[in-house]
Amino acid sequence: MAMMNNTSKKPFNFSPGTVIRGKWYKNIYSIIKELGYGANGIVYLVQGASGFQAIKISESNVTITSEVNVLKSFSKVQGSPLGPKLLDVDDWEYRGKTIHFYSMEYIQGPDLLSFVQEKGFSWTGVLVAQLLTDLQRIHKEGWVFGDLKPENLIITGPPYRIRCIDVGGTTIAGRAIKEFTEFFDRGYWLGDSRKADPTYDLFSVGMILINLAYPQRFTKTGSGNMQQLKQAIQSKDQLRKFQPTIVKALEGDFLSANEMRESLLNTLSHSPQNARQSNTNPTRKRTSHSSHTHASPQTTRYQAQKTNKTSHFIETVLVVIIVSLLYVLYIYGELM
Repeated sequence: MAMMNNTSKKPFNFSPGTVIRGKWYKNIYSIIKELGYGANGIVYLVQGASGFQAIKISESNVTITSEVNVLKSFSKVQGSPLGPKLLDVDDWEYRGKTIHFYSMEYIQGPDLLSFVQEKGFSWTGVLVAQLLTDLQRIHKEGWVFGDLKPENLIITGPPYRIRCIDVGGTTIAGRAIKEFTEFFDRGYWLGDSRKADPTYDLFSVGMILINLAYPQRFTKTGSGNMQQLKQAIQSKDQLRKFQPTIVKALEGDFLSANEMRESLLNTLSHSPQNARQSNTNPTRKRTSHSSHTHASPQTTRYQAQKTNKTSHFIETVLVVIIVSLLYVLYIYGELM
C-alpha cells in the first residue's frame, strides 16, 4: 500500500513498536511503519491479532466517520472489491488525547506507476480499463473518488488487479472535492470546477495516463491549459495512440467511465499487434464460412460418388424384388 505524502505537517509521529489499544473494542495493534500521511490523518502498517493491517488515525472524528462510511458503501457495491475491507473502528486514549482510528485490509503490491515502470507501458491500457470499470460502479452509487493518482492505486496479483486505496478524497456527487493533488486536478490545469462529478475523476484518469509516460510529472507553464497537455501527449510515442481518449477525458467529453473505457479498448483493439491478428482472423473465418456454403471440388466429387452408390443400391434392390415377384408368379402359374 502506498500513499502520496503532501506538504502538510504530519499530524502524528509514532515510532515503530508503539501500541494502539482500542478504547471500546479492546483490539490491540503494534505499529510497524508509516505508510503515508495527509492533512487529515496518517496511515500506519500495524500488526494485529489477525495479521498485518493498515490503520488510519486522526484527531478529527468527522474525517474518520466520513471515510468509514465510504468503505461501508464500497463494500455493498457488487463485483470485485473497490477499496480495502473495513475491519475495525475505535478510539485510542493517548496522553490525555482522544485519537480516532479505523483499521482496514492491508493491500500489498506496487503502486500503478512502479508496476508500469517495471513491467512495461503495454500494461497501461488493461489496468486503466479495470480502473474505469471500478469507477463506473463508484459513480453509479453516487460517489466520486476525487484524489485519483497512481499512488492511490495498488496492483495485486498475479493475476493482476488494480485496487483503490486511501479513500480520504472520496466525495458525495454534487459536493466540492475534499482532497486533490494538483497534477491530477482539473482546477489546477484548466481553472474548471472542483465539483464532484464523474468528469472530475475521468480528467484525473487522463492525467494518470500522462503521468505514466512522465514519471517525474511536470508543472504548468503560464496559466496552464489544454495546449500544454496536448503537446505533452504528442511528445511521447506511448501516448499518441491514446491521444483521442485522453483529450476527450481532459475536455470532459465523456459522459461516463464506461464510455471512456470503450474508447480505450477500441484504441487497444486497433494497436499494430491486434491489427495484424485481426487481418488474419477474418480470412480464417471467411474460409471456414465458405466451406459451408461453397463445397470444394473434392467435396463435390465425394458427394456425387456417394449419391451414385446410393442410387445403384436402390436400383439393385428393386430389380431383385421384381425378379422375385415374376418367379413367384411363374411358379403359381405352373401349379394351376
